[in-house]
Amino acid sequence: MRDELGQHLDVLRRYALVLMRDPDQAEDLVQEALVKAIEGASSFTDGRDLRKWLLAIVHNTFVDRWRRQQAERQATGELISMAEEGSPPAQMSHVHLGQTIAALMTLPVEQREALVLVALDGMSYRDAAECLGIPVGTLMSRLGRARDALRAKTGGGRQPASDQSDRDQRPPLRVVK
Repeated sequence: MRDELGQHLDVLRRYALVLMRDPDQAEDLVQEALVKAIEGASSFTDGRDLRKWLLAIVHNTFVDRWRRQQAERQATGELISMAEEGSPPAQMSHVHLGQTIAALMTLPVEQREALVLVALDGMSYRDAAECLGIPVGTLMSRLGRARDALRAKTGGGRQPASDQSDRDQRPPLRVVK
């Protein structure tokens, strides 16, 4: 069957391009569908039309992606609306937390997963990497990129400018022997 897959690549790519409307995303869709086809090769019965079977896998993969994206958009919208509906924050930390959550939801899925498992759920690097099915080094790289992106989007957790000017006016600390 693997030899026959190559014969249908053009049809799969064309169909994926129609679904995704973006050549790069279409190629990713085809690759994901082919992985599923190879993994599920045992479910393919001889005499069945391979092209139809592959196109169905591409379609189902597209639908799964679309549903996942819709769920993510809905969750993001709900989190943002919950943050907006809440009473005005009494402290800057509440504002910063809302900004951090909003920024977290804009991160790519891979970075969000890594950050949530390690920073929020308290998993060790090894456990989080195992959970995601990736090497520990990849997890650490994703964490670093996620943390850098959050810092950039939230102002790095720095104090507001008014607090900063107060600090600049204070005398520097002296070393006392």
